[in-house]
Formats: sequence, C-alpha cells, structure tokens
Amino acid sequence: MQQILLRSLQNSILAKEAFAREQGEAIIALAGQMVKTIRRGGKILLFGNGGSTADAQHLAAEFVNRFLINRRPMAALALTTDSSILTAVGNDFSFDEIFVKQIQALAKPEDLALGISTSGGSINVLKALEVARKMGIVTAALTGGLAGDGGAVGRAADFLLNVPSDMTPHIQEAHLWVEHLLCELVEREIFGGVAG
Repeated sequence: MQQILLRSLQNSILAKEAFAREQGEAIIALAGQMVKTIRRGGKILLFGNGGSTADAQHLAAEFVNRFLINRRPMAALALTTDSSILTAVGNDFSFDEIFVKQIQALAKPEDLALGISTSGGSINVLKALEVARKMGIVTAALTGGLAGDGGAVGRAADFLLNVPSDMTPHIQEAHLWVEHLLCELVEREIFGGVAG
C-alpha cells in the first residue's frame, strides 16, 4: 500500500507539472478570457459528465460564492444540476442533447461555454460546444490525453487546456488544480489581491 501511495502521488505531481509547463500560456489566456466575460456582464457556463459534472458544479460555486477573496458574486452556471431538464431532454430527445438545449435556452454572445471531458470524446459536451460556437459564444475545453489535441471536444473549442496524461485519475486531479487556479487568477485580476 505504501508503494501504491507513493507511486500515485508521484504520477499526480508529474501530470500537474507537465500540464503547467506545456499549457501555462493557454491557462493564462483562458483566465484572461474569463475576466473579459465577467467584465462585460457575461456568465461562464460549465458542463461535463461524471466526475466532470462535479467539477462543473464545484467551479460554478467558487465563482458565484468566493474563492480566496470576499467579493461580489461572479456569474457562473453549471448545466449539470437541474435533474428535471437533464432527464426531460434525455428522455424526449437524447442524452447527447442535454447540454445543447440549455446552451440554446440560456447562453448569450457575451458568455463563455466551458466543456469538461477527461477523454475529449464526450458527445454531449462536443455538441454543446459546437452549438455555442454557432451562436457566437466563446468556447473552452478542459480535456486530457497524450495526443495533446483534446480529441473532438478540444478541436471544437476556442481555448483548449489539455492535461498530457493517459491516466484518468491524474487528469481529473490536474483539472481540479487548474479550476482552482483559474478562479484565483480571475478573482485577483477583477478584485485585486486583498484576501477577505
């Protein structure tokens, strides 16, 4: 068990280090776009499946409530929380449409749509990003994989953050790290560095 613990820790650290090294400029660029979105009165729309559903909700909560600074709420919405919408669309149309319909109903051109897909292959995330792009909305994807292109989801996004790993747990751990980092960068850029 001790060997597993140390190996898991080391692999998680290596995945984050590679992500920061290879994607540092892209992370800062996405944070800058998030700042523009909030400043122009837009909102950040977040969505994904499974663990990425939890990430979307976690990130929305950090933006709306607070991260490190007590400040006014920033507009963010997880499209993963309304079980009635999710099951109605899934039942009446398709699970592939559960985020598309919400983008069509709720998104405006000043918003940013951020899809999270560990594999880069989630069809419902891909379709939502494609629809958002057609609506003139800036799109971003948080993915993983050694190919580096984020799969179909990554190719559908204006901004791509891809964790260079083929281990799902370590991709997800890096996702949580960068989600917190994005919150901190945006919060400090808009509200300054005064902790509350």
